[in-house]
Amino acid sequence: MTITTLFLDIGGVLLTNGWDSHARRRAAEKFGLEGSEMDERHHLTFDTYEEGKLTLDEYLARVIFYEPREFTPQDFREFMLTQSQPFEETIAFLREIKQRHGLKVVAVSNEGRELTEYRIRTFGLGSLFDAFISSCFVHFRKPDHDIYRMALDVVQAAPDDVLYIDDRAMFVEVARSLGIHGVQYTGLEAVRQALATYGLV
Repeated sequence: MTITTLFLDIGGVLLTNGWDSHARRRAAEKFGLEGSEMDERHHLTFDTYEEGKLTLDEYLARVIFYEPREFTPQDFREFMLTQSQPFEETIAFLREIKQRHGLKVVAVSNEGRELTEYRIRTFGLGSLFDAFISSCFVHFRKPDHDIYRMALDVVQAAPDDVLYIDDRAMFVEVARSLGIHGVQYTGLEAVRQALATYGLV
């Protein structure tokens, strides 16, 4: 067995999560919002946004701007974007592994379009990844089997040739059910050790 391809999640592996419960809590505090109501509205519609079926403005209209606010959509969007921060050491390590072994590297990620495009541009992810199988582009979300199958088809890789790294245990388990090798991301050192078992360190 030789690993030729890495499938990587982005949020929770290379960057902080784009818009998780911690970021929403900070937004509620900053903008004086009722957190429980915001969270309920978020959960009712965020999957649709991540699947690329809503724009960020449409998501915000449903979750935040369904009533008059003392701040603008632009203010809120800018706050959302600044929640993304890189895990620099992990990014640098995976770049080095890609170059050393000539690997194909594919993002398999659940994220909305505007957040995805901002994160690719801001953190230079286009130079790490060969393809972005992001939920907003392909209209499937993890843990749907089809997002993993599409990633395999796009790079023409057999499941046994692929190592998938994600911070969510369920998503790793689903990938393994398709024959893809999987590692749960719990930190850079754990990834180093896991990659070493595949001869990639």
